[in-house]
Amino acid sequence: MKQKNTIAPIFLSAFLALFSGQIVAADNGLTTTESNADVGATVEKLTSVLEEKGMKVFAVIDHAAGAQSVDQELRPTTVVIFGNPKVGTGLMNCAQSAGIDLPMKALIWQGEDGKTYLGYNSPDYLAKRHGMSGCDGLLEKVSGALQNFAKAATGG
Repeated sequence: MKQKNTIAPIFLSAFLALFSGQIVAADNGLTTTESNADVGATVEKLTSVLEEKGMKVFAVIDHAAGAQSVDQELRPTTVVIFGNPKVGTGLMNCAQSAGIDLPMKALIWQGEDGKTYLGYNSPDYLAKRHGMSGCDGLLEKVSGALQNFAKAATGG
């Protein structure tokens, strides 16, 4: 009995979506999109959009600067930590363990190919990870908001 190769179609779909500028959710729960700008400009745009939409930006962590502080090198890599207590509380009321993944985070980095990417944890992944149930409406809103923030920040 010959096994069907299911990996190739999944990889091909992800590859085509990534290189067509679409947002791609990988099996590891990371939703990624390519940016039209460098890391610094993408971080600035994201934080601006988040604040305009009433989100709180809790921290911006420059991992490349951290690496430099210990005499090491790292391509530009920045995490933006953000959220909305009303939404986060709703998610934690669905599954309190979700608090380990909140507030939300976006990672903006320069890949080996020199391109800039923005990634975040997919709400579907978080729902599965924490066994959330009865929160489909809230998760859909969070998913839509994250997609809109990513699109605005990356020029997608």
